[in-house]
Amino acid sequence: MMRAAKYYGKEDVRVEQVPIPQPGPALALVEIEWCGICGSDLHEFITGPVGIPKPGFPHPLTNETLPIIWGHEFCGTIKSVPPGINLKVGQAVAIDPRLICGTCGPCNNHADHGCHKLGFMGVSGRGGGFSEFVAVEPSMIHPLPKDMPLEYGAILEPLAVANHAVKMAGNLPWDNSTVLILGSGPVGIALILCLKAYGVRRIIVSEPTMKRRQQVEDIADTVINPMTDEVEGTCRVTTEGQGVDVVFDCAGVPQALNQAFRAIKVHGMYVNVAIWEKQFEIPFGDFMWKHITVLPSMAYNAEDFREVVKMVAEGQLVGYENIVTARISLEDIASEGLWELIRNKDQHIKILVTPKSHLLH
Repeated sequence: MMRAAKYYGKEDVRVEQVPIPQPGPALALVEIEWCGICGSDLHEFITGPVGIPKPGFPHPLTNETLPIIWGHEFCGTIKSVPPGINLKVGQAVAIDPRLICGTCGPCNNHADHGCHKLGFMGVSGRGGGFSEFVAVEPSMIHPLPKDMPLEYGAILEPLAVANHAVKMAGNLPWDNSTVLILGSGPVGIALILCLKAYGVRRIIVSEPTMKRRQQVEDIADTVINPMTDEVEGTCRVTTEGQGVDVVFDCAGVPQALNQAFRAIKVHGMYVNVAIWEKQFEIPFGDFMWKHITVLPSMAYNAEDFREVVKMVAEGQLVGYENIVTARISLEDIASEGLWELIRNKDQHIKILVTPKSHLLH
């Protein structure tokens, strides 16, 4: 048996004893070291179930409904691996948690992030990272760069989200572009790192929380508080009156959206990375007059994940440690993790959870 945090519904997560998964001949067994609490996990805890399959509506790829073993941003070490696979027992790895059908139109067109049956381990079933072990397909396993501390393998998933968003914006002349990022949570910071790796020289970050502003002061060019600073004015001064080339919205707040559209230049671009809790309206006047391109960016694909592993290995993603602000034990996931993020959100960015309490000492 092993310990696992299972999601039962709104404000109801329980650490229980469950059977250790049996990998069989085709799967690898991974012992979990760390798993990050994602913003989507927090959303499920506060208002869910939203993406987690409800009773009577099982996920089409797992046939599971809640309660499910939770957590999709995780890393660990390999305990067993099928024969003929180029992986080793004891190897430090991160997991791409996406579940795809592999047969639909998007899957057949290198767009599996839009799979018609898209799911995630730790959300849709098949085990999850808030546990001691998972059985996974070898294709989902990514060995960590040798110089990367194992715990940071848990942030490769949000880095892949950011990498996908940058690529969605297209092959822009990044070295001559000015970018505005709304919100410097985990994905916001990941975007800063990815944009710098792509050669962006001018990055403005708008973030109302002091702790989060402090975390990016050394890696962003300009950091402003939208509650006291003029977002549009700062962007205009930085760009000699032109406006920013691209806005990446990681905030999902109507007021920030309005500020962003005023700050975008003519023929600029708005990329939404945020998961909005409610329907929102695009500022239609700026949208039409400026001919703004509006793009969505949701999740990532296998290539995006592989690329961030390679970028870390080559030293291109400098400062990823800034994403992590606390580490807790699996038993404390509710009190010191989820409730802590709700009550003291201003003090945190990413909280990592481990089933191995000795790693906290």
